[in-house]
Amino acid sequence: MTLEQLTELMQCPGSRQPLRLADAALVEILNLQIAAGGLKNRAGKSVSETLNSGLVRTDGKYLYPIWNNLPVLIIEEAIPLS
Repeated sequence: MTLEQLTELMQCPGSRQPLRLADAALVEILNLQIAAGGLKNRAGKSVSETLNSGLVRTDGKYLYPIWNNLPVLIIEEAIPLS
């Protein structure tokens, strides 16, 4: 089963909204912010690890990171996309 197929089964652990794979442009922008030291997660901690990809909530407010090809579906680890 591919990540795309698994994504169809995943949902936000907080709101239960469906998730979709982030596009490459968004991941690139976030990785630039990580490199500059300016990206914080929902818990307010700085994100220091480069994203492989991410899962975006349907409403577009949060991205759940994918590190080492593993989705991290922990509410505090979500990255606000405001």
